[in-house]
Amino acid sequence: MATTICFVIWVLFITGSVWTQSVRQAYEGNDPEDWSADDFDCPMECFCPPNFPTALYCENRGLKEIPAIPSRIWYLYLENNLIETIPEKPFENATQLRWINLNKNKITNYGIEKGALSQLKKLLFLFLEDNELEEVPSPLPRSLEQLQLARNKVSRIPQGTFSNLENLTLLDLQHNKLLDNAFQRDTFKGLKNLMQLNMAKNALRNMPPRLPANTMQLFLDNNSIEGIPENYFNVIPKVAFLRLNHNKISDAGLPSRGFDVSSILDLQLSHNRLTKVPRISAHLQHLHLDHNKIKSVNVSLICPTTSTLHTEQDSFIHGPQLSYLRLDGNEIKPPIPMDLMTCFRLLQAVII
Repeated sequence: MATTICFVIWVLFITGSVWTQSVRQAYEGNDPEDWSADDFDCPMECFCPPNFPTALYCENRGLKEIPAIPSRIWYLYLENNLIETIPEKPFENATQLRWINLNKNKITNYGIEKGALSQLKKLLFLFLEDNELEEVPSPLPRSLEQLQLARNKVSRIPQGTFSNLENLTLLDLQHNKLLDNAFQRDTFKGLKNLMQLNMAKNALRNMPPRLPANTMQLFLDNNSIEGIPENYFNVIPKVAFLRLNHNKISDAGLPSRGFDVSSILDLQLSHNRLTKVPRISAHLQHLHLDHNKIKSVNVSLICPTTSTLHTEQDSFIHGPQLSYLRLDGNEIKPPIPMDLMTCFRLLQAVII
């Protein structure tokens, strides 16, 4: 238990450190005395708040083109417009940009001029959700830490797209059109610091290959995944949060050790085709197995047991250390054995 708690603290510390560093970098500004008079010009299509001179608000204005961005701007808000293209010219002077929000526009890959994004050498956050992209845009700036591409039409990841994105910590590709053939063995090569990968709501039938070794959060809900390859988690030894809800995973699709992976703390397998509880690690904290086809539960798989050594005072608890379990929506029928009921109460289990 102590090891698990230490690991959770470590995960939170590392995640917090990355976020704090990004926020600190994003909010450190240049001295206004270094700006020229032209820097304070505000595009007529946008709003420049006097008390926040590094931000430019151009959202919800029916814009079809990106206006010229002043050199002082760090935060650019262009969401919910009618923009179809990202040319280089509007960003010629915008060398300080850290944050661009282009969600809910009509941007296509053909509309992105090749050097428009890669020239932004200090960009940390890029939001392109709810657009018309059919592949992950490239090239992107090496400085990028978060890339949000949810709800596009992405079905392709060109080779080498991520090869220089060693600072990227979060990649969101949920709700796109990714098939298994979108991935090569080296697709994710270069993402040395990636911590969260979200590919929920795509059309995957298999687990994606060769994920970055530092991945801690992997979200694959709402695909058509049928199984987990043997030793799959060996290449992602730090994965702590794994979501595989709403897939087609069956008992036959699991490796012999199931999910007996010491790093996993939160495992979600709701709405699959399991008929029994898979083997899990003693370190697992939360287990979601609701809405499968489970009919009975082996108490030794989910409940800790106490062993006595030489004296009654020398005892220890071994086996699973779950603190939360969901089993509702299965085929478990009463009467439930007393030892299992006791275990359920200890786990705060949801079984009906």
